[in-house]
Amino acid sequence: MSRASARWLGAGAGIGVATVVAYHATPALASIGPIRRLLAPRLAGVGTPTHVALTFDDGPDPASTPQFLAVLDDLGWHATFFMLGEMVRRAPGLAAEVAAAGHEVAVHGDAHRSMLRRSPRAAFDDVERGRDAVASATGVTPRWFRPPYGTLSAGALRAARRLELDTVLWTAWGRDWRPEATPETVVHDVLRGHVPGGTVLLHDSDCTSSPESWHATLGALPLLARELDARGLRVGSIGEHGLVA
Repeated sequence: MSRASARWLGAGAGIGVATVVAYHATPALASIGPIRRLLAPRLAGVGTPTHVALTFDDGPDPASTPQFLAVLDDLGWHATFFMLGEMVRRAPGLAAEVAAAGHEVAVHGDAHRSMLRRSPRAAFDDVERGRDAVASATGVTPRWFRPPYGTLSAGALRAARRLELDTVLWTAWGRDWRPEATPETVVHDVLRGHVPGGTVLLHDSDCTSSPESWHATLGALPLLARELDARGLRVGSIGEHGLVA
């Protein structure tokens, strides 16, 4: 083989790898909030303008989730809990308690690892393990999926479709994973996002966040209720949200 031919084949191989990588990673652009609200409002979690979908990631956690259930009960709110399979297996009874309290249970994968770091096969296996753990513990077949970090990949989207899960991200978040988060900053950050008709991301566990950061989230809920009530907004789960087509 000539050197020119070798260079041509090498360049072709490089282009092929780049194409595969681009195909795998392109859905990650949906992690950019304004882009996903414009191009994929259902994926972003845009629904009925007078409703707010409240969601929690990373649980269930025996140290914190029961306190969230108590506050939500006081507020008369239902929410969607995106659970990690590995957390469910540690506390299956608590996962069942979340569902029994009238909240939606959903899938956050099995382990909290970016889908961009997983092959398509590994992505499918992870989402399937997470789904099976949630279903087994709660007796409910989950409908919704949200990848860790909200980072999508072609493999993760395909896995969710094969498992009959609808992928939903968010339009507003409280940045409640930070060590400097307070109830006031959580509310402030939520209200900076797209809230009327939007989906709010919070965390009921600190398993991937700053230790004890969940206290700020818990304290933010009554404050957030006052702000949303003043705006005439109802709060509920994604299933109650009327996601746009």
